[in-house]
Amino acid sequence: MGAPLGNTNASKGRPWAAAIKRALEKRSRVAQMEALDELAEKLLVQCDEGEITALKELGDRLDGKPAQTIQGDAENPLTVNQIVRKVVDGA
Repeated sequence: MGAPLGNTNASKGRPWAAAIKRALEKRSRVAQMEALDELAEKLLVQCDEGEITALKELGDRLDGKPAQTIQGDAENPLTVNQIVRKVVDGA
């Protein structure tokens, strides 16, 4: 399911990702892979040391970010509306 009509978040771009790509493009293909491998190794070292932010990052990269739960509470319970579309033969 895509974003709702009028949502312009995707047009804002991803400046951090663009900056990383530009920095990597300054290196040869081999140097790019070596740099990424070094950064991955540093992340694993931090995970070994129990660094919680590194552990979260590793989890997000391997499993994806957890889905956001949508829940109500006792005072404001969630309601579910069902939309039913029926096709009726007019003949």
